[in-house]
Amino acid sequence: MRISVIGCGYLGAVHAACMAELGHEVVGIDVDERKVADLAAGVAPFHEPRFPELLARGVESGRLTFTTDPSLIADAQIHFIGVGTPQQQGRLGADMSYVDQAIATIIEHTAVREDGAPVLVAGKSTVPVGTAQRLADRLDASGKPFLLAWNPEFLREGYAVKDTLHPDRIVYGLSDDVARGEQAKLLLDECYAKLLAEGSPLVVSNYPTAELVKVAANSFLATKISFINAMAELCDATGGDVTRLAEAIGYDDRIGSKFLQAGIGFGGGCLPKDIRAFMARAGELGVDEALTFLREVDAINLRRRDRAVALAEEAIGGLGGRRIAVLGITFKPDTDDLRDSPALDIANRLWDRGARLAIVDPAAAPRLNERRPEFETPATVEQAVAGADAVMVLTPWKEFVELDPESIRGLVNQPVIIDGRNVLDPRRWHDAGWRYFGMGRGVSVW
Repeated sequence: MRISVIGCGYLGAVHAACMAELGHEVVGIDVDERKVADLAAGVAPFHEPRFPELLARGVESGRLTFTTDPSLIADAQIHFIGVGTPQQQGRLGADMSYVDQAIATIIEHTAVREDGAPVLVAGKSTVPVGTAQRLADRLDASGKPFLLAWNPEFLREGYAVKDTLHPDRIVYGLSDDVARGEQAKLLLDECYAKLLAEGSPLVVSNYPTAELVKVAANSFLATKISFINAMAELCDATGGDVTRLAEAIGYDDRIGSKFLQAGIGFGGGCLPKDIRAFMARAGELGVDEALTFLREVDAINLRRRDRAVALAEEAIGGLGGRRIAVLGITFKPDTDDLRDSPALDIANRLWDRGARLAIVDPAAAPRLNERRPEFETPATVEQAVAGADAVMVLTPWKEFVELDPESIRGLVNQPVIIDGRNVLDPRRWHDAGWRYFGMGRGVSVW
């Protein structure tokens, strides 16, 4: 099929490359000239496993192109919208300006086909419920034969290629007009034919349900993470160990062990802004009480950052002038994404309180240097920990989780390790001569 992808950030670029991998002819469009130039040259502008190879293969095949020229989307059979919906400045709600501009671009530059066949607009961006119908009405008013479907994305950074090419579910949100909904479904079925043939589950719904799926999923995950972090607060107050608590309750298959990892909380470009936009939309719909619990979810999450800073201060008796080695600065491993990163927020707070920071991250140093050039970013863990009064693991990259405590014991000024993600073995570090501090673990070695 001939496909366009409007917006070539993290979501759009990965989706475009994966659609080309499935054999479609894809053009990605974005207003960022530097980003487009990199993508067009087969150079990945962000860190994501398997994406560079997929991108290069698509560009080399000729099936995948990128441009800033919107006229090149004219003959697409499907337009995917993959633009961002960031949090509005000073408000909880989502900024829909990029989605609205994408629709304007599609309306202006889509050519009416000689056979009169409809063109499908498929939204992948996370939007407030009610957006799809508003956009469908706008497309109808254009006088061109458009169809609209909402096809939410469920990408996990670090697993985005896998999640696109082997999704755990595909969701179609279709028009209540049955005939038009069926037409849209046929086009999406053709687009995703290989995935459906492999057995990827398909859920077909109306517009509101499809719009709610992503924010509902993110809200549930955020709630589960904040729940275990609330238990960590109780463990800190009582001497309990939240990792053992999580293990015990996780054996209950009604609860499960996934996302029961206490630490410094969640971040990134989705969960924080999505739950806030969800609350804002519920208020607009007059059902804000339904999501009141998300306010506490958000508050618990932010308190974990306070706790990490306080723990460092308590462990070394103050922060002013102290050297702290920060291991990991991205919001999660296997990405260079710093958006709403708890690790970066904690580093900023430490710096503001007078700490001297040495930050090492396998992927994000160039981005961090652009944002905070005053931070020291050594190339190796050994350089970062040299002379440190405390070492803080804030992002669980594999190389930090597997770090040998004995190998760096002689490099630090004080053998203090703060495990912001509860991924280290306390006994191993204790036996190597370190003072270990976890999140909701106290100083227990059991």
